[in-house]
Amino acid sequence: MLKSELREQIMQAHTSRYATKAFDPTKKIAEEDWLTIIESARLSPSSFGYEPWKFLLVNNEEIKEGLKEFAGGAINSINGASHFVIALARKNVTIKSDYVRHIVEDVLGAEFAVDSPRSLYFDNFQKHSQQLTDDRALYDWASKQTYIAMANMMTTAALLGIDSCPIEGFNKAKVEAYLSEKGLVDLDKFGVSYMLGLGYRNEPITPKKRQSLDEILEVID
Repeated sequence: MLKSELREQIMQAHTSRYATKAFDPTKKIAEEDWLTIIESARLSPSSFGYEPWKFLLVNNEEIKEGLKEFAGGAINSINGASHFVIALARKNVTIKSDYVRHIVEDVLGAEFAVDSPRSLYFDNFQKHSQQLTDDRALYDWASKQTYIAMANMMTTAALLGIDSCPIEGFNKAKVEAYLSEKGLVDLDKFGVSYMLGLGYRNEPITPKKRQSLDEILEVID
């Protein structure tokens, strides 16, 4: 493929992608396409490579029906999307957490020590560079990273001709309590970051309205 053709394909995907409000419940995403989408999330970048996320693919109809009470913004996706995802952000990711030790040793294949140069650099980054000094700040830092994975999933889906809808329209505390009661989320470790519907639209696409490039880009020479 020529680079000009690739550029055109990329721009077409971004132009056709929009927050789908009505999905066709009769159309399902092929398994190989879904695996490509979720792999794009798995391969997404994260700060220090610590991957502070987990994704729930909710197929259970009873669970989805129960969510509707607390997630009005997700109802259209629950009713029609082929795949319904809940993204979790990991809490308290610090140099003292067992999770960071697991990532360093078992995923990155490095030796872990709280006083190693890598650990000290990470600790300084959190405490001083980013002022991540309380539980909420740490959670927000992790949650922001989960959005990188969502963007990659949505773009990958668009390239495959699959529609999506990012969802923040839910009561976070009530959704978390509901998922905890169902034994699906350990709230000591995770919080709900967002939801994502994936499938095929059952509505016409509307032209995108965006600010001009000149309004959002400032070049500093």
